[in-house]
Amino acid sequence: MKYLAPGIRSAIDAALVMAVGMGFGRFAYTALYPHMVQDDVLSLSGGSLAASANYAGYLIGALVAIRARPANSYHFCLWATAGTAACLAVLALIETTWAIVVVRGIAGVFSAVSMVAASLWLLEYRKHLHGAPLLYAGVGVGIALSAELVVLAAQLGLNSHGLWLTLGISSLVLGGFAAQGLKSSGQGDLVQMPTTSNGDDTVGSVPLVMIYGLAGFGYIITATYLPLLVKTALPDVDSAHVWAVFGLGAAPSCFLWHRIHLRLSTQKSLALNLGVQACGVVLPVLLPNGVGYLASALLVGGTFMGTVTIAMPAAQRIAHQARGNLLATMTIIYSIGQIIGPLVASSLYSVAHGFSGSLWAAGVALVIGACMSLVAL
Repeated sequence: MKYLAPGIRSAIDAALVMAVGMGFGRFAYTALYPHMVQDDVLSLSGGSLAASANYAGYLIGALVAIRARPANSYHFCLWATAGTAACLAVLALIETTWAIVVVRGIAGVFSAVSMVAASLWLLEYRKHLHGAPLLYAGVGVGIALSAELVVLAAQLGLNSHGLWLTLGISSLVLGGFAAQGLKSSGQGDLVQMPTTSNGDDTVGSVPLVMIYGLAGFGYIITATYLPLLVKTALPDVDSAHVWAVFGLGAAPSCFLWHRIHLRLSTQKSLALNLGVQACGVVLPVLLPNGVGYLASALLVGGTFMGTVTIAMPAAQRIAHQARGNLLATMTIIYSIGQIIGPLVASSLYSVAHGFSGSLWAAGVALVIGACMSLVAL
């Protein structure tokens, strides 16, 4: 990639960190979990514990990432990438539930660090704000790539241990491509550009953080339970393929929402994004069949990273006004929303024996966030 323009090369390197830390380390579990249950490696309750541990680890990682600064973000990127690859490989060697829960918790730590560190490195250290869509598209690419690797490896006859090892090796290769560019890039050779065409597009840090927390709660229920819903509606389809659709929707959406952000203000683009996402979240309730679930995957997948693409650069622009690391603070609040989401879904499921109530609750949270974007920002 040495012949690429410095800005594009930097964005690709940061996107690879996102693909490994988030796409592989955080979200590949969704595609691989059914295989672990099938191989009697995890029970349904053990799988829920592992998922919860990952969300809790993400919160811890966000707290750790508060110590990250633009100047040392390169080191945090490398640690997060290497740690993620190690966690994926270790999952190929263990079978006890408690050990899997612990490793998934550690993987959550590295995922949060990768999100904060890659954002700091590209947006603040490299000052390449227009690289944001490519940066966050890395998450969707990682989701789609890891899901299809799971399908391919399963078709070749590998069990869940072999699937984890495949992902671990693949993530190490991707991280190796990024490492050299991260190390060789210096500060100050890129020109900082505004994220929107509206020069007065200034937002408040407190409402932005609150809205971001609502977004974390709003998307995570769909992201956690969509494969289960799909498996019920489309028993002959590998749910990992549908999860890949979720990722494929996320990758190009970052560019779409970035362009919308350029044309509109942060307030309007964020409100539109959360409104569309709310529609996607409640769609399985309104249309409980294969079409509804696939459309939900596209709509939610096509907006949840768009939220990040809008909100994180907006936060970077006002970071000097806030106390501490605003990007890390937003990741903390987002992770709290992600922890609360499955807890609410589990509680409502025990009462109504379905996910309709939790999906409506998520949709309402997103609508509230959209209204706050227009009124409070």
